[in-house]
Amino acid sequence: MRVTTPLAVRPAAVRAHGWGWRHAGRRAWALAGLDLAIDPGERVLLLGASGSGKSTLLAGLAGVLGSDEDGERSGELLIDGVPAAAARGRVGLVLQDPESQVVMSRVGDDVAFGCENLGVPREETWRRVDAALAAVGLGLPREHPTERLSGGQKQRLVLAGVLAMRPGLILLDEPTAELDPAGVREVRDAVIELARTTGATLVVVEHRVDAWVEHVDRVVVLGAAGAIVADGAPDAVLSREGASLAAQGVWVPGHEPAPVAGPRPVDGERLLTAAGLAVARRPGVVVRGGIDLELTAGRAVALTGPNGSGKSTLALTLAGLLPAAAGVLRAEPALASGIGPDPARWRSRELLPRIGTVFQSPEHQFLARTVREEVALGPRALGRAQGEAEATADELLERLGLAPLAAANPFTLSGGQKRRLSVATVLATSPRLLVLDEPTFGQDARTWAELVALLDAQLSAGSAIVFATHDERLAAALGAAAFELAGVPA
Repeated sequence: MRVTTPLAVRPAAVRAHGWGWRHAGRRAWALAGLDLAIDPGERVLLLGASGSGKSTLLAGLAGVLGSDEDGERSGELLIDGVPAAAARGRVGLVLQDPESQVVMSRVGDDVAFGCENLGVPREETWRRVDAALAAVGLGLPREHPTERLSGGQKQRLVLAGVLAMRPGLILLDEPTAELDPAGVREVRDAVIELARTTGATLVVVEHRVDAWVEHVDRVVVLGAAGAIVADGAPDAVLSREGASLAAQGVWVPGHEPAPVAGPRPVDGERLLTAAGLAVARRPGVVVRGGIDLELTAGRAVALTGPNGSGKSTLALTLAGLLPAAAGVLRAEPALASGIGPDPARWRSRELLPRIGTVFQSPEHQFLARTVREEVALGPRALGRAQGEAEATADELLERLGLAPLAAANPFTLSGGQKRRLSVATVLATSPRLLVLDEPTFGQDARTWAELVALLDAQLSAGSAIVFATHDERLAAALGAAAFELAGVPA
């Protein structure tokens, strides 16, 4: 798809000389001693295992890492020869969490925000806004409220805002993580077309290697603490280093993990029944109706459909966190175990051992000061002894590669680490029903396989899992039945 008002830009040059960053209070450096040069106009795919520092590098280039109170720097990170923090007008960044970048209440105003801050004339600003919205496939009027967008739609909105700015350096951190397959292609094509027509330098962090590898000039792979373990033409890097990179957790085409499903209960009990269910994001705004669905012990159901189709709203309703707008949602005796049949009326202490929920945005469920305390919070709320709760937390953190971060603040983790932490908080209480929204986004191949193994163990133990996802591999690995929400409601 072509951007209809392309404007040539001055592509940015990137140079890192012994650069590093360490969060305040951390012993380990997120990145250390990085030496990297990216020439103007290059298109670079930046790969590496979860936690290797990819997001930290992009945040540093965008000048948004924070002040000296937030962390410690070393070396130099330059854009066009000046410190990155002084070159913000040259850089457009799309973060892993799109919600953190939506600043205005209407779609058009949000896309226009960056242009207005750069002093782009009003008439040209609105031409860019309309072109950018069309390019990313967000077919909504300028006046549409941003609060009514799904996570995937917000991802498109944020990208549109970056495209409208016409930056010399485009930085994309997992730009397609929350998009449906059609959206992945549409957004990727819009980015590549913009880079081609403007000449901008492009750096993409993405676990979906196959979506981008044919459209970039170069692949750079980060290892532990920012060491560059591979750098070169895409075909050469992936063919020469494919097996080694896969062992480090990089998603390399042809080297994907193949989890094996465990045993399942033969006759799973019904846990939750929906009949003629209607769901609403807010009172009076019905998103979907006529939903018939049964969740049974030992079985998984994948909620599929395009962005904005109501997957997250349905998930929150099944979890008892939104009331049913109409119809029936009934917890069966095997799940309710002596309390009322309507999960929306259950208190938090009643929900905890019965239904565990992972939100689309991990930050929305963090409560504790450290990663370890966050995972131990649920077991302790159920009355388990502190030692037992901490032992449960330590085991999960070890399996999910979060043990070195046990003392860190949850909000300082990378996007993929935050997602694993949010799943760990649910697994720690072993509820009968798990409701998960995009549980595998931001994961490298190793952490993805470990998440799948943990979820598979829950199914084998007799829990039910329902999850909203665009991850076809996850649905296949868990043997999930697909429940498709076709189309996007008005």
